[in-house]
Amino acid sequence: MNHLLLTVIADAPHNHGPDFGKASPLGLLVVVLLLIATLLLLRSMNRQLKKVPKTFDSEHPEPDQAADEGTDTAGPSLDQAPEQAPGQANGSARPSGSGDEPG
Repeated sequence: MNHLLLTVIADAPHNHGPDFGKASPLGLLVVVLLLIATLLLLRSMNRQLKKVPKTFDSEHPEPDQAADEGTDTAGPSLDQAPEQAPGQANGSARPSGSGDEPG
């Protein structure tokens, strides 16, 4: 079995004829189709980019600013002391216990 396999591998195809290495017309067709598809894609992207506004700033930012009020900070600032300790008064549904510790 090994001898047969080595014989097939060693006896490579003899591609030394006059047509060796030449491309077929099918290859040219594939390249032309890819070029046409690329040009159509570029044309479509240019049309879509023309629809995009030059700036994304709104003309009347008041509604956006009203919605953003108070969302700039992640928690209480350091100069303010917390009013209540963590627990049931701040929304915890169960008392703290050993299962609450990170780990």
